[in-house]
Amino acid sequence: MTPRELIRRTATAFRAADVPDPEVDASLLLSGLTGKPPLFLRTDDWTALPEDVLSAFDALAKRRLTREPLQYILQEQSFLGRSFHVDGRVLIPRPETELLAERAIDALHEKGPGAVALDLCCGSGCIAVSMALAAPHAIVHACDLSDGALAVTCRNAEALGASVTLHQGDLLNAVSNLTFDVIVSNPPYIPTEDCASLQEEVMREPSMALDGGADGLDFYCRIAREAPARLNPGGLLLLEVGHDQAAAVIRLLEDAGFRHCRAHEDYQHIQRMIEAHA
Repeated sequence: MTPRELIRRTATAFRAADVPDPEVDASLLLSGLTGKPPLFLRTDDWTALPEDVLSAFDALAKRRLTREPLQYILQEQSFLGRSFHVDGRVLIPRPETELLAERAIDALHEKGPGAVALDLCCGSGCIAVSMALAAPHAIVHACDLSDGALAVTCRNAEALGASVTLHQGDLLNAVSNLTFDVIVSNPPYIPTEDCASLQEEVMREPSMALDGGADGLDFYCRIAREAPARLNPGGLLLLEVGHDQAAAVIRLLEDAGFRHCRAHEDYQHIQRMIEAHA
């Protein structure tokens, strides 16, 4: 069987199972096995695939048919041009979170040498590692309640050569003896009731990385209360928020004494990132 034939056959099965982007996913799975570009494989109608590749591909396709996220199957996700390891212990990084990381990196350059940053609820470590690599003059910390998430962050930091200090614990309690110039966080923000009706792939991600309480604002309430004492004078807080949460989170931050609070739009013109100054 040729790559083109295999991708077409698999895409048909994926489509019947309501897998999004069936041709793309089939070609990416085959690319992961063969090392050849997905677009090339989708047109390759002359190469006979060996039996071991067909067998390995069949096992991966069966996992995707269960709606296991493609990123978990391939165990990687691109973030700011780098490949990060991801698995079922961590949230899969989204494109909009790249904007959050880019603003944090800019802030560290503005703060200058010796600036101290914290990635709060670090998950895969994509933000912390990106900060450490793009702003090597800074001191970068990352914390998470999940031991599994910290293990993934550690793996990514080591693989990409980033210097990140890890802490395990509940939000800012994990770093109770430190203060920061920049705190950045993509905390859980989906209302509990909505977690039961998410896309099937999203429901395979860790619930503790998704569930933000009854109104989705539990973590923002705590961060608003706890962060002021943990930011140095002139420090910056950067938060990713849900599609309809920007105004509510800004109110929480202003009530807690933060200044110059404003929202930034993502690629779809949704107010997705909040910037607030201590």
